[in-house]
Amino acid sequence: MTHLRKMMLEELQRRHYSEATTQRYIRFIERFAQHFHCSPDRLGPQHIREYQAQLFTVHKLAPGSVTNHLCALRFFYVQTLKRPWSIADTPYPKKRHRLPRILSQEEVAQLIDAAPTCFYRTILMTLYGTGARRAELTRLKVSDIDSRRMVVHIQGGKGRQDRDVMLSPVLLEELRAHWRRLRKKSIWLFPGNRWHSSDHHTDAKTPYHACVQAARRAGIKKRIYPHVLRHCFATHLLEAGADLHTIQILLGHHDLKETARYLHLSQRHLHATASPLDALVLKKGRSPQEE
Repeated sequence: MTHLRKMMLEELQRRHYSEATTQRYIRFIERFAQHFHCSPDRLGPQHIREYQAQLFTVHKLAPGSVTNHLCALRFFYVQTLKRPWSIADTPYPKKRHRLPRILSQEEVAQLIDAAPTCFYRTILMTLYGTGARRAELTRLKVSDIDSRRMVVHIQGGKGRQDRDVMLSPVLLEELRAHWRRLRKKSIWLFPGNRWHSSDHHTDAKTPYHACVQAARRAGIKKRIYPHVLRHCFATHLLEAGADLHTIQILLGHHDLKETARYLHLSQRHLHATASPLDALVLKKGRSPQEE
């Protein structure tokens, strides 16, 4: 381990950054240094600006991904090297506000039924039934399933926040069958390796593969990944009558604005208001023969 890497790691640990963020920040700084074939402490603002442009033009990254890289660079220069940082010289890119992709409940059922293995089926059901993020799902422990209170404890979520979500009776039955199928009992709900017998939890790629393979088998042409099921969880709750504040708590959102975007996706809310065109009294249009 290099001296700079050790310094940055210590700064991240002192501030209690999550393991995922720590690994990501370290990886981004390594890529930055490799790009210029130079130690990052010898690079400056001009290199950062050039690198930022390359992330857009060459690597074709989305604005959110570029912002993540800049956050890592800012942490390295400000917190590790104790150097000044000018937001004016390295502005964060404007975010695109895109509505998330949503599946109907029928499509979600098709997706789950098309899972190629029982392990993948349980993962898909847990993603949709709890609204958990991919990393949160992989770190679920057996002890997080509280069948007495019928809740799932999600610990150390985004921002290191804990929360409880509902435990569906259907999901509980599936999880019990899943537990009986495991060859080796583990503290983790979803153990790693191909036999699901590791002493470590499965990696973040497993839920992604579960979604992709099930979507292919189900003939669903939309691009499906774990976060799509989280969006479906929120939107379908809203359509069933749940209020935004409740959904905000279940998703672990800090700002209600994050949750409010599901109003744009809810068919119940979209259909509740008629188009102003419907109120107009219009003459019949001419038929093609009259033109």
